[in-house]
Amino acid sequence: MKVPTNKVTAAGLLIALGIIYGDIGTSPLYVFNAIIGGRVITEELILGALSCILWTLTLQTTIKYVILVLRADNRGEGGTFALYALVRRRKKWLAIPAMIGGASLLADGIITPPISITSSIEGLKKLPSLGIESGSNTVVIIVLSILVLFFFMQQFGTANIGKMFGPIMFIWFTMLLILGAIHVFDDPTIFRALSPHYAVNFLKNYPGGFWLLGAVFLCTTGAEALYSDLGHCGRGNTRKSWIYVKTCLVIHYFGQGASLLGHRNGLHITDEVKQALGINAFYDLMPHWFIIPGVIIATTAAIIASQAMVSGAYTLISEAMRLNIWPKVKIRYPSEAKGQLFIPAINLIMFIGCVSVVLYFRESSNMEAAYGLAIIITMIMTTILFSNYLVLQRVKSIWIYLFLGCYLTIELVYLTALMTKFMHGGYFTLMIGICMFLVMYVWYRARRIKNRYVEFVRMEHYVPKIQELSSDKSVPKYATHLVYLTSANNPKEIEHKIIYSILNRKPKRADIYWFVHVDTVDDPYTCEYKVEHIIPNDIIRIDFRLGFRMEPRINLMFRKVVEDLVANKEVNIISRYESLASHNTVGDFQFMVMEKYLSQDNELPFIEKIIMKFYFWLKIHSLSEEKGFGLDLSNVTIEKFPLIVAPVTNLKLTRIDTE
Repeated sequence: MKVPTNKVTAAGLLIALGIIYGDIGTSPLYVFNAIIGGRVITEELILGALSCILWTLTLQTTIKYVILVLRADNRGEGGTFALYALVRRRKKWLAIPAMIGGASLLADGIITPPISITSSIEGLKKLPSLGIESGSNTVVIIVLSILVLFFFMQQFGTANIGKMFGPIMFIWFTMLLILGAIHVFDDPTIFRALSPHYAVNFLKNYPGGFWLLGAVFLCTTGAEALYSDLGHCGRGNTRKSWIYVKTCLVIHYFGQGASLLGHRNGLHITDEVKQALGINAFYDLMPHWFIIPGVIIATTAAIIASQAMVSGAYTLISEAMRLNIWPKVKIRYPSEAKGQLFIPAINLIMFIGCVSVVLYFRESSNMEAAYGLAIIITMIMTTILFSNYLVLQRVKSIWIYLFLGCYLTIELVYLTALMTKFMHGGYFTLMIGICMFLVMYVWYRARRIKNRYVEFVRMEHYVPKIQELSSDKSVPKYATHLVYLTSANNPKEIEHKIIYSILNRKPKRADIYWFVHVDTVDDPYTCEYKVEHIIPNDIIRIDFRLGFRMEPRINLMFRKVVEDLVANKEVNIISRYESLASHNTVGDFQFMVMEKYLSQDNELPFIEKIIMKFYFWLKIHSLSEEKGFGLDLSNVTIEKFPLIVAPVTNLKLTRIDTE
């Protein structure tokens, strides 16, 4: 079982740099370029925008996430669904903000690799000898080649090269610090941006200043990823390493601002001017001889940032599956490293999404319009979920309302500013986010609709009948051990469909009947079981309690439980056939999986009918129940039964009597 560590160590700090800060750490590649595009470089623009960047990093990243939200760790794990698992029992509707937040984070994960990698490769335009012009195919081809290799390598895991992430990101942040420090005195008046007065004045008086908040917001887009990756190195290491990261970022942003004021003051940054003079706020800080090494370091940092987002997407989907808000999909474990997993379906979706972004937008300046809109929605959802967490922690109401009011106001202001990007590319990520949300919502809502049909009966009423069937030798034996997966939380209950399957449909005689229940708990790494002997050596129930980050490998777990029961002499699993029993041959185990299909005999409202049809379509294209529970397919029997959630009640049928 994983034990979270909050102990601050040098190794932990290095791991934090490599895993947690990739997204927010690569934002200097494009933030100032997004701010100055199409505008005249003035003191008011640079000081105002820089002050907004500083206070955005302070309010959003430092205070909200590093100081406050990191407190909401679920046994050391963070992220939207880890937070939802902490609060889901408070209000049922909290599933909606959790799903919206998760879907938006997935959409953000599709735009992060293209914009980071493209921004870094565009540094090659600073070298006229290469002849790379704006809009040329060279950058696109290089970026696509990197993405193809990047997503192909996912299946092999990052256990070995992952050790290099920390040192590489340390080099990256140190490079940011040095470049910023060298240029920060190009115009010493830049330090006036430390005062929030310039941010307020910028938003009030600068023409279009409010709408530029959409570009400013790009500096903090990695804050949500910071929370999602909390489990990798603990709260202490995350907070301490942020001090160094923020210092490097702030000094670098100030260096970019000072360089622009010192060398580009009064210049109108049109596309033509940018192309003619090779203006790039990030690469302008580098000496000419350092461009190639700088591009290599920046590209490597961008790939590491992308890796963090893709790994986060795998973890997010894995958690969503355990919480029953995403269809079951195949998960592979490419290495023995804790938390290393690979989901082929999600890898393919993200690869197609990233390639589409590159081919559609082509340049990082165009991608900036699509970036940020999805992540601000995730941040708003985190604010809602965290305020409910504070309620459960019995924090005084005044502080909860202060937090909620303050951050909803800030984030809604950013959302409003970012909405201007909608028609310029924001619709792209929003469209992806909506698709992801619809999948989650349909899966979640369909389960609630199905629950109307699930009929539970008291086990005690059927125990004598099951015992009688087990002893009736006139009925052919179906299996020595018959195992049913049950969703009944109460051990004294069982689904009527299981009883019907055993006694009515085709009587299934067995020597021992096993009922297995899997309960997903809010603690991420719980792995427990309990056994109830309803009738000793005849009817046995096993309850597994698994955390939302534990893989339900029921076949292996069930076998281990049976071994323990045999060792404790609680059950006899030797075959009851005389010829086999004399040789102590273990009896056969047969798992029964009840597969539902939507019956034609349903009268559902239009919306619910659409939801159920979409649900069963998703079910066809997702991992089957038996594979999802890790069962050995050679020992599984699938029994189909109709799902009738709204039986037809107004069937008018008239009998005609013959004379």
